[in-house]
Amino acid sequence: MSEKKCPACGASIDLNATECKYCGESIAAQSAQHQVQQTQQYQSPQPPQAPQYQSQQYQSPQAPQYQEQQYQSQQAPLMYNPAGFPVKYKSKTTAGLLAIFLGGLGIHKFYLGKNGKEILYLVFCWTYIPALIGFVEGIMYLSSSDENFYNKYVNR
Repeated sequence: MSEKKCPACGASIDLNATECKYCGESIAAQSAQHQVQQTQQYQSPQPPQAPQYQSQQYQSPQAPQYQEQQYQSQQAPLMYNPAGFPVKYKSKTTAGLLAIFLGGLGIHKFYLGKNGKEILYLVFCWTYIPALIGFVEGIMYLSSSDENFYNKYVNR
């Protein structure tokens, strides 16, 4: 293959030609620039050089460099009822959802441990009044704060 193309007009020219015989463009200067651009474009990247540090000796820390933080547990603290028995934590979300969906049967009262009231809900469930009251109580449970819910509905 003894020909190459002119970069200006694209015509086939001899490999040793310094000018294009069709357009008169100088080939040697452009090909040299083209080769320089190609070598700059396609050079393989150099690996990053490791920074030069002055020699330092390792010193172990004298005291801890962190501060211990007090983390509060996600569980409620253990509480006791008036008889002295521990009371388990009751979720206001669970009580609220039970009251909204199963409030007509008093299931939320069973969950909260309200003696006597859950029986009234079961006796009058056919009137749909406990369902309406349960729906309202469910909204009240869900909208109250955790402390208020515990003090008002669980700790009695």
